[in-house]
Amino acid sequence: MLHKKALILLVALLLTVTGVWTVTASSLIEQHSVLSGTVVSTVAVGTSVNEGTELVRVTTIAGSATAARATTAGVVKEVTVQRGSKINSGDVVARIEAQ
Repeated sequence: MLHKKALILLVALLLTVTGVWTVTASSLIEQHSVLSGTVVSTVAVGTSVNEGTELVRVTTIAGSATAARATTAGVVKEVTVQRGSKINSGDVVARIEAQ
């Protein structure tokens, strides 16, 4: 009987931890590139941004252009590209915690 109670408690704890992690992870909004090219600049992690703030700039055949802008106001929690890397349209370039 004691093992059964311990097992139930363990399962409940695992479900709680998984639920908290899911809620936390889903609060980050992925930001996607709209252009392909070589990254020349990125926003720094921890930067507060407004909707429309430039996140990533690339060099393309046509010259330098903004590849991604913030789709929401918030704080940049992760930048998934770095200067010099090649990205494609649709790639996730950053994650923002909405405010």
